[in-house]
Parts: sequence; C-alpha cells; structure tokens
Amino acid sequence: MQIATTERTKQIQAILNRRLPLREKIATVEANLRSLSRSLETLSQQGNASLIFSRQNRDNPSGTLRERPISQVNEPEEQSNLQQLNFLQLQNQIQSQLVELDLLKNRFNRDTINIGVIGRARQGKSRLLQSLTGLSSNEIPTGDRGHCTGVRSTILHQPGIDTYGEITFHSEHSFLEEIIAPYYQDLGLGQLPYSLDEFARNPLSSRPIHLSNTAVAEGKYEYLQRYHHYLPQYRHLLGKSTSIKITKQQIREYVAQDNLKGERVYHNYLAVKEAKIFCTFPHPDIGQIALIDMPGLGDTGVGDEKRLIEILSQDVDLVLMVRLPSPPGEYWKDVDLKLYDTASRALTALPFKEWSFLILNQTEANSLIGDNSVYCQDLKSDRENKGLYFADCITANCADSSAVNQKLLDPVLNYLVDRITELDLAYVSSCQESLWELQQEVAAELNKASQMLKGLAQNGNYFPKFIELFDRLWVELASGLEELLQGLREERDIENLEFKQQVEAAVTACREDNGIPTENEIEKMRHSKGGYPNAYYEYLNEVRAHLSQHFLLLDDVLKKEINKVKTQVAQILIEHGKLGNLTETREAEFISAIAEIIPDNLKRLKLGFKTLAEFDLSYRGLIQHRIRQHLDDLTPDETSLQLSPSPSAAEVLSCLNSLHAEAIYKCESALDDLLAEPNQAAFAIVEEFLDRILRAKQVRQEWLKFLQEIYDRVWSEEFEEFGHNSKISQQWMVEVESAIVANKKDNFQF
Repeated sequence: MQIATTERTKQIQAILNRRLPLREKIATVEANLRSLSRSLETLSQQGNASLIFSRQNRDNPSGTLRERPISQVNEPEEQSNLQQLNFLQLQNQIQSQLVELDLLKNRFNRDTINIGVIGRARQGKSRLLQSLTGLSSNEIPTGDRGHCTGVRSTILHQPGIDTYGEITFHSEHSFLEEIIAPYYQDLGLGQLPYSLDEFARNPLSSRPIHLSNTAVAEGKYEYLQRYHHYLPQYRHLLGKSTSIKITKQQIREYVAQDNLKGERVYHNYLAVKEAKIFCTFPHPDIGQIALIDMPGLGDTGVGDEKRLIEILSQDVDLVLMVRLPSPPGEYWKDVDLKLYDTASRALTALPFKEWSFLILNQTEANSLIGDNSVYCQDLKSDRENKGLYFADCITANCADSSAVNQKLLDPVLNYLVDRITELDLAYVSSCQESLWELQQEVAAELNKASQMLKGLAQNGNYFPKFIELFDRLWVELASGLEELLQGLREERDIENLEFKQQVEAAVTACREDNGIPTENEIEKMRHSKGGYPNAYYEYLNEVRAHLSQHFLLLDDVLKKEINKVKTQVAQILIEHGKLGNLTETREAEFISAIAEIIPDNLKRLKLGFKTLAEFDLSYRGLIQHRIRQHLDDLTPDETSLQLSPSPSAAEVLSCLNSLHAEAIYKCESALDDLLAEPNQAAFAIVEEFLDRILRAKQVRQEWLKFLQEIYDRVWSEEFEEFGHNSKISQQWMVEVESAIVANKKDNFQF
C-alpha cells in the first residue's frame, strides 16, 4: 500500500498519541504487580521461618511456648503443607513480567518511532545512515580499514535545525560495572578494581595461561588494554553529571575511533555512553522518526551482544539488518546466523520477522568489490533456507541516497504506518496473556495456601474450654460489680466527705477573700462614675463576680469523685473481667479504651461502656444554676437593697457587706443540700452501667462474641497452646487474603 507523504507524518504522530494512554495503564499494572510480589514475599518468609524453627525446636524441645514467634508452626502436617508451596518461583515469574512490562512501557513512552540499524562491521551501515539522514562521514563515521564507529548513536529528525550533537558519558561506577567488569569476568582476570583510581594505578593482570594462545581472547585483552592505556586521555569525561552539547564539526571526535584520514587519534568515545545527533533528514515527510546506529558486531569488544539485545528490546520499534554480499562467491556465514539469533532474543513477545527488514547492500561495477547483484540475489534466495525470516528483503545501494529513499525508506515507513499499531497490539496481547496466566497460577497457589493451616486451628478445639472459662468470668464479673453497686447504694444518701470539705473551703474563701472595696476606694469610684449610686452598681457586679469564682473550685472535686468510681469499675473489669491484657491504659481511662476496642456490631455492650466513659459530673452541670439564683441581690437591676436619697461611702460599704454575707449564707445553705449529690450520681451511673452490660436483653451473648474473638488475650495462660495455633492461622490467613486482593484479575488489565 503506497501512502502519500503528506499523510505519513500525521499518521506517525497518531501512532505515538495512541501509545500514551497505554503507558499510564501499564504503570498502574506494574505497581499492582509489585504489591502482589510483596505479599508473596511476606508469605514466603513466614513459611520459611516456620520450617526453620520447627527443625530447631526438635533439637531444643525445652523451649517454652511463650518463647516462640507467632509465625512458627510446630505441627508435622502443616510443615508438610508449607513445603508444598512455591512462592519463590512465582516471585521469579513476577520479576520477569515486570521486566517485560518495563520494556512495553518504555516502548509506549517514546516520542519517536525508532529504527535500529544492525550488522557486522564494514557492511555499509554507516553509508546507509548517511543516505537516510543527509549527514556526512564527519557525523557518521565510515572506515575501510577496521571498525570506525565507536559508540551507539541515536539520530533524530528535527525539521529546520542546524545539526548538533548531545553526548552523555559514563559515570565512574557505570564505566567499571558495564564496560570494564565484563572483560575481567570473560578473561578471568580476577577481582574487578573497586575504583577508577585502582584501575588506573595498577597494571592489568596477566592473561590466564589457558587463554594465552586463543586469538579471540588475545583480541579482547588488547581491547581492554586500549581502555587502560588511554584512560588519561578520556578520564576527565567520566562522571560528568549532565550531557554536553557539541557542534556538528565536533561530533566525530566523540563517536569515532579515527579521523577522516583513518588515523586512530580519538579516544573520547571510550567514555561515551550514548550520542544523540539532531538534524533535518532529507526525506520530505519522514515524521517523528529516530535512527539508532550501533557499533558493528564482529570486533572483540566484550559485552557487544548483551548491549545489542538491551538496545533492541528497550529502544527499537523496527530493525534494519544490513549485509554486504562480497565476491568471490557468497553465502550465509555462521556470524550472520549468530547475529540474527542474538537480535531475535531481544523481544520474544513478537516474532523477529514481524519487526525486521533485511537490507542487502548492492554495489555498482565501479566500486571496490564490483557489481555484487548476483550475490545479493543468491543471499536473498537462500535466506529462509537458513532460518532467516524478515518482513521483507530490500536490495539497494546504501551509498546512493536516491536509491535508499525510493527503494528502502518509503517501503519501511509504509510498513511502519501499516503494521506498527498491529505489532503494538500483538505485543500488548502477548504481555496481557502472560500476565493472566501468571495471575491464574498465583490464584491456584493462594487457594492452596488458604487451606494450609485450617487444620491447625481446628486441631486446637478451644471452644469447650472457652465456654467453661466464660461462665466463670461472667459470675465473677457480675458478683464484683454488684458488690460495688451495693456499697454505692449504702453511701448514696450520705454526704460525700471530699465534696463537703471542698464546699467548706470555697465558702471560707468567699468570706476571707470577699472583694469588697474600702470607703476610700468607694470615694474614688464615686468621683469617676459621677455619684454614689453609679459606684454602688458598679461594685455590685464586681463583688458578685468575685464571689462566684470561688465556687469554680468545686469542679475538680466533682470530676475526681466520678473518676474514682470509674477507677473502681475498671479494677473489677481487670481483675474479674480479665480485660487487663487488652490495653495498657488504666484507672478511669480504662473504660474509654475498652469502649473503643469493642466492635461496633456489639451495640448493647459498646453503649454500656461508652455511657460510663462519657459520663461526667461538673460544677456547671450540677451546681452553677443553683448558686446563681442566690446572687440576684448582687445584680444592680435585681437588688432589694437600695441606697438612701443622700448616700455616703459608708452606706455603700454597709450595703455591700450585708448583701455579700446574705449571698454566702444562701449559697452555703443550698450547697448543704447537695453534699450527697456526688454519691448519688456515682450510684446512678454505675447502676446504669450494670443495666447496660449485665442486665440488658442479649447482652450476655454480646459478651460471649466479644470475648470469643480475643480469648487468647483474656486467658493468655489458659489458652497458650490454642492461642499459638490460632494466631498462626489468623496471621497466615490475613496475609493470604491480602495477596488474593492484590491478585485480582482487574489489577492486571491494561
């Protein structure tokens, strides 16, 4: 299908736009998969800890149950069950899936369609790239006397710009780990230098004797020597935190091994991790396309194949494999088959033939090797006999930009526009199917895990013993609370001594600290207010306010008395109700703590505890309104004692003293009638509490349900063995349920 160039850019952009939503969905699936992995890791650790302890316990049977961690199983049947689970294998599969998802996400995260160009050295890759991009040998090195390109380069099409480069360098760490370490491992050179200084300072280790006569090993060692020998010339580039921008004229100095004369004078490439070249491609409608040029394979650089696979899997949408057929007589060599197999391993989710083209580099009669058309045809005809399958095979002169654009570029771009979305969907479908298969495997394993420890709890049949202990607790708790209530009933109408003493203290304070002014102060007030009546009314308010504040002292004793009875209830709940292990809180606050622990569905029981916990006795609620009615005579508009028509300071003072004394007397009389109130309130709230938690209909059943859930904490010693098994089972099931939730199929749908 021929696509008009005016449409191709739009279609490529549309392809990129369609990829973006999938990127976000894949990121969500990755997060869910990691969550599942953590859940399986927890289960795996619990299972391993259990088995390890069981072996130790057999060797040390004297260890007490209290010394055992919760997650340790000591039953032979359950040990056998745990050994059947294989979470480690599933976790390994999850890690593999995460790698695949990361590749898929990176594919959809790119803002270009990337075409990778691969091939052995001196096959015409660089010539092809020059024809496609319009760049020269200065930016894309070529050489006839050996490997010329030194680093991976990405060439990006940006219309209307002047060509420039962007160079990223290795850090010292990545240089040692990614470049130098593979040589040490492959050549058996011993311990890798721990730092760049050590690598620079010490001579290279001698080659192992068994490799000394091997040509390939000799070549690899010579390559490592190059890194070591020329380190002073490029070391300053290692560790640059940011990439550098360079001009078109500088590009060759960073990507090539030799200059335009073929002299190997450049060594910067040894420090380069990646080069990006930005330029305007000559094709009129190429769209958002990037070309990735990789150093030719066949050199003795260690790690080339690994890097090729990484680049193809992470950064490439379509591959052009370049081959130059050369006389006399040509055939598919083992190195060609090896390169094809290496490239095929990069992305197993898609058949390599669906995203690769074979480019046979055709030369003319006036070239160094002459017209190779017949050899091109031979390789083209024989390729599938050798197991080399491609989307298409294109024969073109890689050095002829016109032929490349007509015979090669248009068909490749048309194929991309036609098929890339289909390939994306195939890739997505492959990953999706793999995920669902994994999800089903995990579900099957979790189903087994959910059954593993059920027998552990069933073997420890605690219920009969629980009922026996519950019945005993119910009797003792009811007896203790009823005894407390009876004592409160007997004291209900008796004056509360603490409250009485505080009342007496408050009344004494009112008399001794009365706030009444002297005659001299009254005279001054009279002058400032413009008359004795005004001064009198002002002092009435002040004396009343001063008097009433002394009664605020009663608030503390009222609260204290109620907290005292709450503490008594708490002590009975701890001693007779066995609830002390549920919280470290003690005294009055213990009631609130238990109210919070009781589940909401146990409404009657929870209401009883909340009622007592929230009950309070205060001055404002019990006394204030009764005191205030006896202070009316100290209120200007309400007072019954008015000044004479010719008042004096002495008369004002006399009236204030009289009203103050009368108010104290009335308040004291009123408080005398309330001295038993704290005891009455204490009795009332405790009786209400008992009605709610002991006497209300079906509340005994709620106690039963409440204590059944926490029996191992209430009767920790009596249920030590049963509690141990139950905790193991419960803890295990919590983790299994967590993993089941993380393994829901919807979590992996993208």
